[in-house]
Amino acid sequence: MQRLVGIERACLIGHLVAMAFGLAGLLLVMPHPEFLTHVPAGQTLFRWSMAGGGVVYILLGAIAVSIYAYRTLGLRAWLTFLVCSVGLSLTSELLGTSTGFPFGHYSYLSGLGYKINGLVPFTIPLSWYYLGLSSYLLARAGLETDKPTSGLLTVARGAAAVFLGALLLTSWDFVLDPAMSQTAMPFWYWHQPGAFFGMPYQNFVGWLGTGAVFMTVAVLLWGRNVAKPQAIQLNFPLTVYLGNFAFAMVMSLAFGFWIPVLLGILLGVIPAVLCWRQSYLLSEKSAAAEASLKSSVRVGASAN
Repeated sequence: MQRLVGIERACLIGHLVAMAFGLAGLLLVMPHPEFLTHVPAGQTLFRWSMAGGGVVYILLGAIAVSIYAYRTLGLRAWLTFLVCSVGLSLTSELLGTSTGFPFGHYSYLSGLGYKINGLVPFTIPLSWYYLGLSSYLLARAGLETDKPTSGLLTVARGAAAVFLGALLLTSWDFVLDPAMSQTAMPFWYWHQPGAFFGMPYQNFVGWLGTGAVFMTVAVLLWGRNVAKPQAIQLNFPLTVYLGNFAFAMVMSLAFGFWIPVLLGILLGVIPAVLCWRQSYLLSEKSAAAEASLKSSVRVGASAN
């Protein structure tokens, strides 16, 4: 298991580094190609970055999250979420790129790998998966879905966790989509640019709905016997979420898209951090109660 942890961390670091490398290529090198003359093998590195950098960072993120999910949730829960998120998000993306439902009319360009059915890069459903799982685990921990409650309250907590998880996922797209579709080298484009910084409002409804659907299906198939990551283990999904948000934020800010960034921080970053913080507070409270109970038992034993 320790070896898996090492691979997981290496993939996570590689994921973050690959995103930083991509940012440098898109925001520094493309506007100022003369910069490459000062970098050893600069032209080769730049060509590699533009041709496969997007694929590499998504693959590394998916591998890191997969190892993490296997370790903390178990094989069945990991595979269940993987199949549901990849399968249902790919279905939505294929519908979107061929019919315009549920996101609006758009098409993918090059840079994100082989296109399934000539429409959707294979890396896109993987990004739904690893960001979706990270978002849901943070929401699940913050809303205490595993806390013993009555039947109706349990259902309400579960539904709220799915909605919050889908909202965190959608908030990432608030920031990512405007920049990635309007860079000097865009990765997709809208056939009819919408009112929200080039995106149609329908896109957000599609994101929220797609995320909520695959999270709901996965959670229903999980049942109530899926392990809950410990508070310290939530550092990983928070790092994944914030790292990907930071990548999108830098891109958007470089193009002057302030409003999407502020919305993303308000509806995504702040709730994600609060959920993570709540898990630590609950962990500390539980540890204090356990210590108090053990102390009481020792005192009682001494008295006898």
